[in-house]
Amino acid sequence: MKITAFDIRCVSVPMPVPHRTASGVIAASPLVLLSVQTDAGVQGHSITFTYSPAALRPVAELMKNMEPLLAGQALAPAALWEQLHARFRLLGTQGLVGMALAGIDMALWDAMARAQGLPLHALLGGAPRPVRCYGGVGYDGEKDSALAAEAWAKQGLRGVKAKIGYPTLAEDIAVIRAMRSAVGPQVALMVDYNQSLTPAEARSRLQALDVEGLAWVEEPVMAHDYAGLVELARRARTPLQAGENWWGPMDFRHAFNAGVREQVMPDVMKCGGVTGWLAVSAMAQAYGAGVSSHLWPEVSAQLLAATPTAAWLEYADWWNPVLRQPLRMKEGMSQIDGAAGSGVEFDEAAVGKYTA
Repeated sequence: MKITAFDIRCVSVPMPVPHRTASGVIAASPLVLLSVQTDAGVQGHSITFTYSPAALRPVAELMKNMEPLLAGQALAPAALWEQLHARFRLLGTQGLVGMALAGIDMALWDAMARAQGLPLHALLGGAPRPVRCYGGVGYDGEKDSALAAEAWAKQGLRGVKAKIGYPTLAEDIAVIRAMRSAVGPQVALMVDYNQSLTPAEARSRLQALDVEGLAWVEEPVMAHDYAGLVELARRARTPLQAGENWWGPMDFRHAFNAGVREQVMPDVMKCGGVTGWLAVSAMAQAYGAGVSSHLWPEVSAQLLAATPTAAWLEYADWWNPVLRQPLRMKEGMSQIDGAAGSGVEFDEAAVGKYTA
Protein backbone atom coordinates (compact mmCIF):
# COMPACT_ATOMS: atom_id res chain seq x y z
CA MET A 1 0.00 0.00 0.00
CA LYS A 2 1.46 3.34 -1.09
CA ILE A 3 0.78 6.94 -0.17
CA THR A 4 -0.75 8.93 -3.02
CA ALA A 5 -1.79 12.36 -1.73
CA PHE A 6 -2.61 14.64 1.20
CA ASP A 7 -6.04 16.23 1.64
CA ILE A 8 -5.61 19.23 3.94
CA ARG A 9 -8.35 21.49 5.33
CA CYS A 10 -8.22 24.32 7.87
CA VAL A 11 -11.04 24.95 10.33
CA SER A 12 -11.70 27.22 13.27
CA VAL A 13 -13.96 25.54 15.83
CA PRO A 14 -15.58 27.78 18.48
CA MET A 15 -14.88 26.67 22.04
CA PRO A 16 -17.90 25.37 23.99
CA VAL A 17 -16.86 27.91 26.65
CA PRO A 18 -13.97 30.37 26.09
CA HIS A 19 -10.91 28.90 27.79
CA ARG A 20 -9.06 31.42 29.95
CA THR A 21 -5.37 31.08 30.70
CA ALA A 22 -2.92 33.38 32.45
CA SER A 23 -1.71 34.54 29.03
CA GLY A 24 -5.06 35.11 27.30
CA VAL A 25 -8.42 33.67 26.25
CA ILE A 26 -8.84 30.94 23.64
CA ALA A 27 -12.22 31.45 21.97
CA ALA A 28 -11.77 29.02 19.05
CA SER A 29 -9.52 26.11 18.10
CA PRO A 30 -7.53 26.62 14.88
CA LEU A 31 -7.13 23.11 13.44
CA VAL A 32 -5.41 21.58 10.44
CA LEU A 33 -7.30 18.47 9.34
CA LEU A 34 -5.18 16.02 7.34
CA SER A 35 -6.40 12.97 5.43
CA VAL A 36 -3.65 10.86 3.87
CA GLN A 37 -4.80 9.01 0.74
CA THR A 38 -3.42 5.63 -0.36
CA ASP A 39 -3.59 3.60 -3.56
CA ALA A 40 -5.65 0.98 -1.69
CA GLY A 41 -8.42 3.49 -1.02
CA VAL A 42 -7.63 3.57 2.72
CA GLN A 43 -7.43 6.98 4.36
CA GLY A 44 -5.71 8.06 7.55
CA HIS A 45 -6.79 11.15 9.49
CA SER A 46 -5.24 13.53 12.01
CA ILE A 47 -5.88 16.82 13.76
CA THR A 48 -3.17 19.42 14.36
CA PHE A 49 -4.00 22.16 16.87
CA THR A 50 -1.97 25.29 16.06
CA TYR A 51 -2.98 27.27 19.19
CA SER A 52 -2.91 30.57 17.27
CA PRO A 53 -4.78 31.41 14.03
CA ALA A 54 -1.52 32.98 12.84
CA ALA A 55 0.04 29.50 12.65
CA LEU A 56 -2.89 27.80 10.89
CA ARG A 57 -1.98 28.46 7.28
CA PRO A 58 1.81 28.05 7.76
CA VAL A 59 1.35 24.58 9.28
CA ALA A 60 -1.05 23.56 6.51
CA GLU A 61 1.41 24.78 3.88
CA LEU A 62 4.29 22.94 5.55
CA MET A 63 2.28 19.71 5.39
CA LYS A 64 1.45 20.32 1.74
CA ASN A 65 5.12 21.00 0.97
CA MET A 66 6.03 17.66 2.58
CA GLU A 67 3.55 15.74 0.41
CA PRO A 68 6.03 15.18 -2.49
CA LEU A 69 8.52 13.65 -0.02
CA LEU A 70 6.05 10.84 0.78
CA ALA A 71 3.95 10.42 -2.37
CA GLY A 72 4.61 7.04 -3.93
CA GLN A 73 6.27 5.62 -0.82
CA ALA A 74 5.06 2.52 1.02
CA LEU A 75 2.95 3.15 4.11
CA ALA A 76 5.50 2.53 6.89
CA PRO A 77 4.92 5.15 9.63
CA ALA A 78 7.99 4.53 11.83
CA ALA A 79 10.38 4.40 8.87
CA LEU A 80 8.88 7.54 7.33
CA TRP A 81 9.12 9.32 10.72
CA GLU A 82 12.87 8.66 10.73
CA GLN A 83 13.17 9.75 7.11
CA LEU A 84 11.33 13.04 7.58
CA HIS A 85 13.12 13.90 10.83
CA ALA A 86 16.47 13.30 9.15
CA ARG A 87 15.39 15.50 6.25
CA PHE A 88 14.52 18.43 8.54
CA ARG A 89 17.24 17.98 11.15
CA LEU A 90 19.19 21.08 10.09
CA LEU A 91 16.06 23.26 10.05
CA GLY A 92 14.87 21.75 13.32
CA THR A 93 11.96 19.46 14.11
CA GLN A 94 10.20 21.53 16.77
CA GLY A 95 7.70 24.37 16.51
CA LEU A 96 5.66 24.59 13.31
CA VAL A 97 7.79 21.97 11.56
CA GLY A 98 7.26 19.60 14.48
CA MET A 99 3.51 20.18 14.36
CA ALA A 100 3.39 19.33 10.66
CA LEU A 101 5.57 16.24 11.08
CA ALA A 102 3.45 14.96 13.98
CA GLY A 103 0.20 15.54 12.11
CA ILE A 104 1.52 13.48 9.20
CA ASP A 105 2.75 10.73 11.54
CA MET A 106 -0.64 10.48 13.29
CA ALA A 107 -2.43 10.20 9.95
CA LEU A 108 -0.03 7.51 8.70
CA TRP A 109 -0.56 5.37 11.79
CA ASP A 110 -4.32 5.84 11.48
CA ALA A 111 -4.16 4.64 7.87
CA MET A 112 -2.04 1.64 8.86
CA ALA A 113 -4.48 0.63 11.59
CA ARG A 114 -7.50 1.05 9.30
CA ALA A 115 -5.79 -0.98 6.56
CA GLN A 116 -5.43 -3.84 9.05
CA GLY A 117 -9.00 -3.42 10.28
CA LEU A 118 -7.73 -2.67 13.77
CA PRO A 119 -8.02 0.11 16.34
CA LEU A 120 -4.68 1.81 16.89
CA HIS A 121 -4.12 0.34 20.35
CA ALA A 122 -4.46 -3.19 18.96
CA LEU A 123 -2.01 -2.46 16.14
CA LEU A 124 0.45 -1.34 18.83
CA GLY A 125 -0.12 -4.47 20.91
CA GLY A 126 -2.35 -2.92 23.55
CA ALA A 127 -5.66 -4.02 25.03
CA PRO A 128 -8.85 -1.90 25.04
CA ARG A 129 -8.49 -0.96 28.69
CA PRO A 130 -10.28 2.11 30.00
CA VAL A 131 -8.27 4.98 31.46
CA ARG A 132 -9.56 7.40 34.10
CA CYS A 133 -10.34 10.85 32.73
CA TYR A 134 -10.13 14.37 34.13
CA GLY A 135 -11.56 17.62 32.82
CA GLY A 136 -9.90 21.00 32.55
CA VAL A 137 -10.93 24.29 34.15
CA GLY A 138 -9.61 27.63 32.94
CA TYR A 139 -8.19 30.62 34.79
CA ASP A 140 -11.70 31.47 35.91
CA GLY A 141 -11.49 32.65 39.50
CA GLU A 142 -12.93 31.12 42.65
CA LYS A 143 -16.64 31.05 41.81
CA ASP A 144 -16.50 30.06 38.14
CA SER A 145 -13.75 27.47 38.70
CA ALA A 146 -15.94 25.77 41.30
CA LEU A 147 -18.92 25.76 38.94
CA ALA A 148 -16.86 24.30 36.10
CA ALA A 149 -15.36 21.65 38.39
CA GLU A 150 -18.83 20.69 39.59
CA ALA A 151 -20.01 20.33 35.99
CA TRP A 152 -17.18 17.89 35.19
CA ALA A 153 -17.88 15.90 38.34
CA LYS A 154 -21.55 15.62 37.39
CA GLN A 155 -20.46 14.07 34.07
CA GLY A 156 -18.71 11.39 36.10
CA LEU A 157 -15.10 12.41 35.47
CA ARG A 158 -12.65 11.11 38.05
CA GLY A 159 -10.56 14.30 38.26
CA VAL A 160 -10.56 18.04 37.59
CA LYS A 161 -7.59 20.30 36.79
CA ALA A 162 -7.65 24.07 37.12
CA LYS A 163 -5.28 26.73 35.89
CA ILE A 164 -3.94 28.83 38.74
CA GLY A 165 -1.10 31.28 39.25
CA TYR A 166 -3.13 34.20 40.55
CA PRO A 167 -1.40 37.33 41.86
CA THR A 168 -1.42 35.91 45.38
CA LEU A 169 -1.07 32.48 46.96
CA ALA A 170 -4.27 33.15 48.89
CA GLU A 171 -6.19 33.35 45.61
CA ASP A 172 -4.69 30.04 44.42
CA ILE A 173 -5.76 28.36 47.64
CA ALA A 174 -9.24 29.90 47.52
CA VAL A 175 -9.78 28.44 44.02
CA ILE A 176 -8.56 25.00 45.10
CA ARG A 177 -10.76 24.92 48.19
CA ALA A 178 -13.81 26.18 46.30
CA MET A 179 -13.39 23.37 43.78
CA ARG A 180 -12.89 20.79 46.53
CA SER A 181 -16.08 21.95 48.18
CA ALA A 182 -17.90 21.68 44.85
CA VAL A 183 -16.73 18.17 43.86
CA GLY A 184 -16.28 16.44 47.22
CA PRO A 185 -13.45 14.26 48.48
CA GLN A 186 -13.66 11.46 45.89
CA VAL A 187 -12.69 13.54 42.83
CA ALA A 188 -8.97 14.09 42.26
CA LEU A 189 -7.85 17.72 41.97
CA MET A 190 -4.88 18.88 39.93
CA VAL A 191 -3.60 22.40 39.29
CA ASP A 192 -1.58 23.90 36.45
CA TYR A 193 0.63 26.97 36.81
CA ASN A 194 1.39 27.11 33.07
CA GLN A 195 5.08 27.93 33.76
CA SER A 196 4.12 31.21 35.44
CA LEU A 197 6.29 31.15 38.60
CA THR A 198 9.92 31.90 39.30
CA PRO A 199 11.77 29.12 41.13
CA ALA A 200 11.62 31.12 44.38
CA GLU A 201 7.87 31.73 44.05
CA ALA A 202 7.35 28.08 43.20
CA ARG A 203 9.17 26.90 46.33
CA SER A 204 7.00 29.12 48.51
CA ARG A 205 3.67 28.26 46.90
CA LEU A 206 4.32 24.52 46.60
CA GLN A 207 5.12 24.33 50.29
CA ALA A 208 1.75 25.89 51.09
CA LEU A 209 -0.11 23.64 48.62
CA ASP A 210 1.27 20.46 50.17
CA VAL A 211 -1.64 20.37 52.63
CA GLU A 212 -4.35 20.66 49.94
CA GLY A 213 -4.35 16.98 48.89
CA LEU A 214 -3.66 17.63 45.21
CA ALA A 215 -2.93 14.82 42.75
CA TRP A 216 -0.27 16.98 41.10
CA VAL A 217 1.00 20.50 40.47
CA GLU A 218 1.77 21.05 36.79
CA GLU A 219 4.53 23.19 35.28
CA PRO A 220 5.16 25.53 38.22
CA VAL A 221 8.31 26.85 36.45
CA MET A 222 9.53 26.98 32.84
CA ALA A 223 8.93 23.62 31.19
CA HIS A 224 12.54 23.17 30.07
CA ASP A 225 14.03 23.97 33.46
CA TYR A 226 14.54 20.27 34.09
CA ALA A 227 16.95 20.79 36.97
CA GLY A 228 14.55 23.27 38.57
CA LEU A 229 11.66 20.82 38.31
CA VAL A 230 13.73 18.04 39.87
CA GLU A 231 14.84 20.31 42.73
CA LEU A 232 11.24 21.40 43.39
CA ALA A 233 10.13 17.77 43.38
CA ARG A 234 12.69 16.99 46.09
CA ARG A 235 11.27 19.72 48.31
CA ALA A 236 7.52 19.20 47.71
CA ARG A 237 5.34 16.37 48.95
CA THR A 238 2.79 16.95 46.18
CA PRO A 239 3.82 15.27 42.89
CA LEU A 240 4.88 17.57 40.06
CA GLN A 241 3.75 17.11 36.48
CA ALA A 242 5.31 18.31 33.20
CA GLY A 243 5.79 17.24 29.60
CA GLU A 244 3.09 18.83 27.48
CA ASN A 245 5.60 21.40 26.22
CA TRP A 246 8.52 19.03 25.68
CA TRP A 247 9.25 18.55 21.99
CA GLY A 248 10.02 15.05 20.75
CA PRO A 249 11.63 12.11 22.54
CA MET A 250 14.89 14.03 23.01
CA ASP A 251 13.32 16.55 25.40
CA PHE A 252 11.95 13.65 27.46
CA ARG A 253 15.38 12.04 27.44
CA HIS A 254 16.87 15.28 28.80
CA ALA A 255 14.18 15.37 31.50
CA PHE A 256 14.77 11.77 32.57
CA ASN A 257 18.54 12.33 32.52
CA ALA A 258 18.02 15.33 34.81
CA GLY A 259 16.19 13.14 37.31
CA VAL A 260 12.49 13.37 36.45
CA ARG A 261 11.02 10.08 37.61
CA GLU A 262 7.50 10.27 39.01
CA GLN A 263 5.26 11.18 36.08
CA VAL A 264 5.22 12.85 32.66
CA MET A 265 2.56 14.25 30.36
CA PRO A 266 3.33 13.93 26.64
CA ASP A 267 1.30 15.86 24.09
CA VAL A 268 0.94 13.57 21.08
CA MET A 269 1.59 16.46 18.68
CA LYS A 270 4.56 18.00 20.45
CA CYS A 271 6.19 14.70 21.40
CA GLY A 272 6.38 13.63 17.76
CA GLY A 273 3.09 11.94 16.92
CA VAL A 274 2.41 8.27 17.54
CA THR A 275 6.02 7.29 16.79
CA GLY A 276 7.33 9.87 19.23
CA TRP A 277 4.83 8.77 21.88
CA LEU A 278 6.02 5.17 21.62
CA ALA A 279 9.59 6.28 22.33
CA VAL A 280 8.46 8.37 25.31
CA SER A 281 6.32 5.50 26.62
CA ALA A 282 9.29 3.15 26.51
CA MET A 283 11.46 5.60 28.46
CA ALA A 284 8.70 6.15 31.02
CA GLN A 285 8.33 2.41 31.47
CA ALA A 286 12.08 2.01 32.02
CA TYR A 287 12.03 4.70 34.72
CA GLY A 288 8.69 3.69 36.24
CA ALA A 289 7.15 7.09 35.47
CA GLY A 290 3.38 7.41 35.10
CA VAL A 291 2.17 8.71 31.74
CA SER A 292 -0.83 11.04 31.39
CA SER A 293 -1.99 12.72 28.21
CA HIS A 294 -2.45 16.31 27.09
CA LEU A 295 -5.41 17.03 24.77
CA TRP A 296 -6.09 14.82 21.70
CA PRO A 297 -8.48 12.61 23.72
CA GLU A 298 -9.37 10.21 20.89
CA VAL A 299 -5.77 9.42 19.87
CA SER A 300 -4.49 9.66 23.43
CA ALA A 301 -7.03 7.10 24.68
CA GLN A 302 -5.72 4.66 22.08
CA LEU A 303 -2.09 5.36 22.97
CA LEU A 304 -2.64 5.16 26.72
CA ALA A 305 -4.19 1.73 26.22
CA ALA A 306 -0.84 0.65 24.78
CA THR A 307 1.24 2.49 27.42
CA PRO A 308 2.38 0.26 30.31
CA THR A 309 2.47 3.08 32.88
CA ALA A 310 -0.72 4.90 31.78
CA ALA A 311 -2.21 7.11 34.50
CA TRP A 312 -4.73 9.80 33.42
CA LEU A 313 -6.36 10.99 30.20
CA GLU A 314 -7.07 14.70 29.83
CA TYR A 315 -10.55 14.98 28.35
CA ALA A 316 -11.48 18.03 26.29
CA ASP A 317 -14.53 18.44 24.08
CA TRP A 318 -13.07 21.34 22.10
CA TRP A 319 -12.90 19.55 18.74
CA ASN A 320 -15.97 17.34 19.07
CA PRO A 321 -18.01 19.39 16.55
CA VAL A 322 -15.81 18.27 13.60
CA LEU A 323 -15.59 14.61 14.68
CA ARG A 324 -17.95 11.92 13.49
CA GLN A 325 -17.55 9.99 16.74
CA PRO A 326 -15.88 11.79 19.68
CA LEU A 327 -14.34 9.76 22.47
CA ARG A 328 -16.91 8.01 24.64
CA MET A 329 -16.67 7.84 28.41
CA LYS A 330 -18.39 5.63 30.94
CA GLU A 331 -18.27 6.41 34.65
CA GLY A 332 -15.35 8.74 34.05
CA MET A 333 -13.29 6.17 32.11
CA SER A 334 -12.36 6.25 28.42
CA GLN A 335 -14.13 3.73 26.18
CA ILE A 336 -12.32 2.77 22.99
CA ASP A 337 -13.96 -0.52 22.01
CA GLY A 338 -15.38 -0.31 18.52
CA ALA A 339 -13.21 2.65 17.47
CA ALA A 340 -11.56 2.47 14.05
CA GLY A 341 -7.89 3.35 13.71
CA SER A 342 -6.95 6.26 15.94
CA GLY A 343 -10.60 7.14 16.48
CA VAL A 344 -10.33 10.31 14.38
CA GLU A 345 -12.80 10.68 11.52
CA PHE A 346 -14.33 13.91 10.30
CA ASP A 347 -17.94 15.07 10.13
CA GLU A 348 -17.81 16.59 6.65
CA ALA A 349 -20.84 18.83 7.12
CA ALA A 350 -19.26 20.33 10.23
CA VAL A 351 -15.90 20.72 8.48
CA GLY A 352 -17.65 22.77 5.80
CA LYS A 353 -19.39 24.87 8.43
CA TYR A 354 -16.17 25.74 10.28
CA THR A 355 -13.82 26.07 7.30
CA ALA A 356 -11.24 28.80 7.88
